[in-house]
Amino acid sequence: MLLKKRLLHCLLPIAFCLFINSCKFRQKADLIVHHAKIYTVDDHFSVAEAMVISEGKIMAIGTNDDILKQYESDSIKDVQGKTIYPGFNDAHAHFVGYGSSLQKVNLVDTDSWEAVLAKCSEFAKTLPAEAWLTGRGWDQNDWAVKTFPDNTKLNELFPNRPVVITRIDGHAAIANQKALDLAGIKPGEKLTGGDIEVKNGKLTGILVDNAVDLVYLKVPGPDEAQTKASLLLAQANCFAVGLTSVHDCGLDYKTVELVEAMQKTGDLKMRMNIMLSDAKENYDYAFKRGKIKTDYLNVSSFKVYADGALGSRGACLLQPYSDKPDWSGFLLSAPEHFDSVASIIYAKGWQMCTHAIGDSGNRILLKIYAKYLKGKNDLRWRIEHAQVINANDFHFFGDYNIIPSVQPTHATSDMYWAAERLGPVRVKGAYAYQQLLKENNWIPLGTDFPVEDISTIKTFFASAVRQDAKGFPVGGYQMENALSREETLKGMTIWAAKASFEEKKKGSLEKGKFADFIIVDTDLMSCDGDAILKAKVLATFSAGKKVFGK
Repeated sequence: MLLKKRLLHCLLPIAFCLFINSCKFRQKADLIVHHAKIYTVDDHFSVAEAMVISEGKIMAIGTNDDILKQYESDSIKDVQGKTIYPGFNDAHAHFVGYGSSLQKVNLVDTDSWEAVLAKCSEFAKTLPAEAWLTGRGWDQNDWAVKTFPDNTKLNELFPNRPVVITRIDGHAAIANQKALDLAGIKPGEKLTGGDIEVKNGKLTGILVDNAVDLVYLKVPGPDEAQTKASLLLAQANCFAVGLTSVHDCGLDYKTVELVEAMQKTGDLKMRMNIMLSDAKENYDYAFKRGKIKTDYLNVSSFKVYADGALGSRGACLLQPYSDKPDWSGFLLSAPEHFDSVASIIYAKGWQMCTHAIGDSGNRILLKIYAKYLKGKNDLRWRIEHAQVINANDFHFFGDYNIIPSVQPTHATSDMYWAAERLGPVRVKGAYAYQQLLKENNWIPLGTDFPVEDISTIKTFFASAVRQDAKGFPVGGYQMENALSREETLKGMTIWAAKASFEEKKKGSLEKGKFADFIIVDTDLMSCDGDAILKAKVLATFSAGKKVFGK
């Protein structure tokens, strides 16, 4: 007994010293998150339990035991088994435009022209007398009568107030006579890449593609305070759906400077890859200043427009529309323009990103891309949408490493009428995400919001299940082109980052990368398909700081 007491007396100080030393050598961190199911989206698509964050980046990631033994923090978060993903990254959106749309009449989900008029009348009560009324979101394909309206009722309701309201895709609008007069638009005018609709010698108010700009050039823009407020509101909504990064497709350089200033003050925490619009002043600015690459801002690409949208029949097709046999759509500029733009972008080492919807628009741009890319490369030139591809043209994506940047909810929005536009054979080459994926083995995913819903959960569902929020169609739409859940998650995270050359900084949860992550109440990778749409983002973290959630 005496020997045991003496032994215990000797061992206690040793044990105490070991305990003190173990505490002493635990590394200090800003945040520890543990007891989670963390989809890292690393090269092995591994799943971890805990991670350590310091100075906005991931310090370590691994098991609960290893992390809690090796690190300590004043901020420790036990997520009690919930699922963590890298922050979602929308590879094709209009963040600034979305913010602006939140201050205009919202016409999304209106089920008739009469409903559109009613919303406009109500919204007009909030405006000063004779101020412009603008808005966006109507879609004649959602109405019982699926034809473009005319402006007769708009003229009666608003004889003295100019009105222009844009279709959901942004490629068509209707304006009242007051707005048309202010823009100086007369019947019979022609322009490249646009259409001014006339019936019985009179303007109907319908403007397609480049014609829309004729009116919008007359609309007074928001002041700086309004723009800043709209960007902060857009940011809050993005964080709420788990977006920590966005690709804003087509902005002018002055807007870039405003975004940059707001990021420097810390007001705007959204990471943004901004494509400059195809305009001389933007090229002059970009090539004089050079590429912008910070932790929050990447400006190294240009957005070019080949054609319009399928819904407004502005997409340029190789053969006429099945539901309008005398019409094939049009290019928004001459092919020579796209060639000259590609030439200078290639020479300056920037990234070219081109909106192309129709099979003709895609073919023309793919061939121009091929001319400059000359085979395998890592320039990551992108086709935005790549919506309708002729069977003979898919190979261009793989042969020249051209990246298709697609939006899964376009498929589930357009599926109700796409076959009417394209016919049963041609539609099989539309929204062909799995076929496009096989060309390069990676594909970035986005939404095109505000054209589509900002919801990341709907994007995931549309990609993997190929149904809309109503559960239509049973069994999914053209399921041969659905992406797997793993492919979908990669498309919304690491592949979206790769599309802007940022995969070494974000897109996966790995040591040294930005601590941008979200906590979700559902395991999207293993839950029943029906449960995906019920999933909720509980919290969003950017650089290790909570920007949404409790």
